[in-house]
Amino acid sequence: MNPARVRRNAVRTLADLPNVGPATAADLRLLGVEHPGQLVGRDPVQLYDDLCWVTGVRHDPCVIDVFVSITAFLAGDEPKPWWAYTAQRKTVQRKR
Repeated sequence: MNPARVRRNAVRTLADLPNVGPATAADLRLLGVEHPGQLVGRDPVQLYDDLCWVTGVRHDPCVIDVFVSITAFLAGDEPKPWWAYTAQRKTVQRKR
């Protein structure tokens, strides 16, 4: 969902989360995530690594940005577009 339209009190399904559309919701279901509460406290990089392992494909690193946006929102941050987290991801990746 477009982050500008997300209403925290209306989040019931994966598609209600910021930056989650049908494809990302399907990816999360591949990881066994059926509802937003299952993402609270999860490590977005680990979610990405798990997705790559489950699918056998190295996904675009921007998927990490989406996962960061979701987990940050669930931790209390305001909904932001996924690209707001790209610089943060790149910094972390350089340190690895």
